[in-house]
Amino acid sequence: MRSTNAPASRARRKSRLKLAKGFYGARSKLFRTATEAVDRAMRLATEHRKLKKRDFRQLWIARVNAAARAEGISYSKLVAGLIKAGVTLNRKMLSEIAIKDPQGFKAIVDIAKNA
Repeated sequence: MRSTNAPASRARRKSRLKLAKGFYGARSKLFRTATEAVDRAMRLATEHRKLKKRDFRQLWIARVNAAARAEGISYSKLVAGLIKAGVTLNRKMLSEIAIKDPQGFKAIVDIAKNA
């Protein structure tokens, strides 16, 4: 009797097609096309998780820069002043403070200017 690996290979195909659910046309129906689409999607997902971190940091810096310039100081001078003053606020928190608490941000800018 011929021995096949049918249950395992069917499960493999089924799981791959399940990952391709929601893809357009053949990309969600045909095994080989779906495999290629899923491989690409996984690769890009990994890449974009890394890029997301860059994008957010860029956004926070742009926000802090805008708020700092409104207070009459450039972003680089603000950050240099904060480092000199020993203030350990990250860019995310600085941007949140700049948006939600302008008075608090002004106080932080004063600390940086004095340092």
